[in-house]
Amino acid sequence: MPNSSSINEFLLLPLADTRQLQLLHFWLLLGIYLAALLGNGLISTAVACDQRLHTPMYFFLLNLALLDLGCISTTLPKAMANALWDTRAISYAGCATQLFFFLFFMSAEFSLLTIMSYDRYVAICKPLHYGTLLGSRACATMAAAAWGAGVLNSLLHTASTFSLPLCQGNVINQFFCEIPQILKLSCSGSYLREVVFLIFSVSLVFGCFVFIVVSYVQIFMAVLRMPSQQGRHKAFSMCLPHLAVVSLFLLTVFYAYLKPPSVSLPSMDLMVAVLYSVVPPTLNPIIYSMRNREIKHALRKVLQ
Repeated sequence: MPNSSSINEFLLLPLADTRQLQLLHFWLLLGIYLAALLGNGLISTAVACDQRLHTPMYFFLLNLALLDLGCISTTLPKAMANALWDTRAISYAGCATQLFFFLFFMSAEFSLLTIMSYDRYVAICKPLHYGTLLGSRACATMAAAAWGAGVLNSLLHTASTFSLPLCQGNVINQFFCEIPQILKLSCSGSYLREVVFLIFSVSLVFGCFVFIVVSYVQIFMAVLRMPSQQGRHKAFSMCLPHLAVVSLFLLTVFYAYLKPPSVSLPSMDLMVAVLYSVVPPTLNPIIYSMRNREIKHALRKVLQ
């Protein structure tokens, strides 16, 4: 059995068995990647260029778009290259780098989604205090905290995962380097430290999830007390897209990282990985702009 000191590369999960299907997957992934780049790029440009969008909500949306660009750029280019050149290999250092940046962008994104729920809570439940609680300095501090939390969480898990001795070969049953799949390659009993770290991280995520749920319960109670139907419609149009993004993100991540190894199926693992690593960065620009008049107006100005 090889150990970690003798492993120079890993073999990722191929997306298809035949050459024709590999090329089909390449063009499909290329289309998804270009759509994500275009959508998030347009939203970033619109928020940066339109003075009316220089508000806390759109500042956090700009950060979310940048994180989405980084997240999808960490996984899809390598998967596309492997499909195009009919290979499965990724170097040891490349796998560690990919895992670090993927965890960084994902952790920072979830922290930012939690902050965005607080932004919606203050905007709807404490509108008179909105300017005080979410001033420019407070917004910059919270965004920096989200990015910093992503770096710390990623450093912790990447260092812990790649310090493990690997005795079960070098085949990763996923199209990118993912912690649960790498842990399957570790020697028996040596991965307990990383499991403890994962449990700690999941506990923090669950705490953020409880915060988001409590925020939205209070938001919906406040919305239902609004006398104006137009006001209720505007409040729901602001909150429902964020709630949809958080739900998709959390459900798929919890399944990927908390499921027992005994129920692991390569096809199911692949589908779940696509749902939490590819779908949110691609759909977030659509979800946040679909019912938002300000974003639509700013995008029309950018395109013109």
